[in-house]
Amino acid sequence: MRYIKLGRTGLDVSPIAIGAMTYGEPDRGHPVWSLDEESSRPLIKHALEEGINFFDTANMYSYGSSEEILGRALKDYADRDDVVITTKVRHTMRPDRPNGGGLSRKAIMTEINASLRRLGTDYVDVYMIHRLDSDTPLEETLEALSDVVKAGKARYLGASSMHAWEFAKALHLQERHGWARFVTMQDHYNLLAREEEREMLPLCEDEGVATMVWSPLARGRLARPFDQANAGARAATDGGFADMLYKANAESDRQVIDEVGGIARTRGVSRAQVALAWLRRNPVVAAPLVGARTIRQIDDAVASLDLDLSDMEARRLEAPYTPRHDFQGISDAAELERIKATIPGYANV
Repeated sequence: MRYIKLGRTGLDVSPIAIGAMTYGEPDRGHPVWSLDEESSRPLIKHALEEGINFFDTANMYSYGSSEEILGRALKDYADRDDVVITTKVRHTMRPDRPNGGGLSRKAIMTEINASLRRLGTDYVDVYMIHRLDSDTPLEETLEALSDVVKAGKARYLGASSMHAWEFAKALHLQERHGWARFVTMQDHYNLLAREEEREMLPLCEDEGVATMVWSPLARGRLARPFDQANAGARAATDGGFADMLYKANAESDRQVIDEVGGIARTRGVSRAQVALAWLRRNPVVAAPLVGARTIRQIDDAVASLDLDLSDMEARRLEAPYTPRHDFQGISDAAELERIKATIPGYANV
């Protein structure tokens, strides 16, 4: 495994990260695609054996079960100082109770302690805000996050899914007040969702912020032929959310997916390897988040690091793309919840 620095930090991470939303007790997560602890542990162990040291989770994934499963597995299979753990805060963990979610100082201080207990560790390497909180002043959130770092409960800070202007404002406030700075941005980026190339990715490159890509395979669409778009467990059970992301551009998506398949056949590799190798061409992308359900998916992700696409192949993959709805625009958690409330299993998305 070839390790890279995370943005302008000195932190060494594998250029593949395991997204642990897949791992969680089904009765606390999604009954179809959440993997219980017995099924999750071999995958985490195999990732470590392949040299992956980067693991991403969140407090709301299976209502804490993901953190618990990941924490116990890493304790058994790895030295804590050899792995990089990221987790997130924002979504409601105690429904119908005051201060049960959000990004207030009280909520952040409560939730970092709860995450550390579930993970079984004294610190997380990167503590991220899952979405913005329009009900809390940004300054309150940023100062509280900085205090989490000062207390030694997190080494670095990260953010996820917001407008570029919002992220630029946050970075400015952190610099102005001398608060700990965001070093990562976790955003939605893949061959079927390239709107981040307009503003967010250039901003991150200029500011030295590394990106961690969620849904790098477009909910499995880039890993299989177009007419099998809903063949995967996730895609087949959250169609409303997936449709919001991809349905409006089905024709151009078909062309992109066909090109992925053509290059995969020519190269003798999987479609997933092609899609992940394309992401690696962008230097601001530190690591895609791979929500692996099988050993093969982990092996595919690792193998993609040895696949270098030519400029001509990249042009073939990019040419059919058409602009689409900017999901990053749904940066406010309340707005996102209103949309997701219409989708079966939305609490697990």
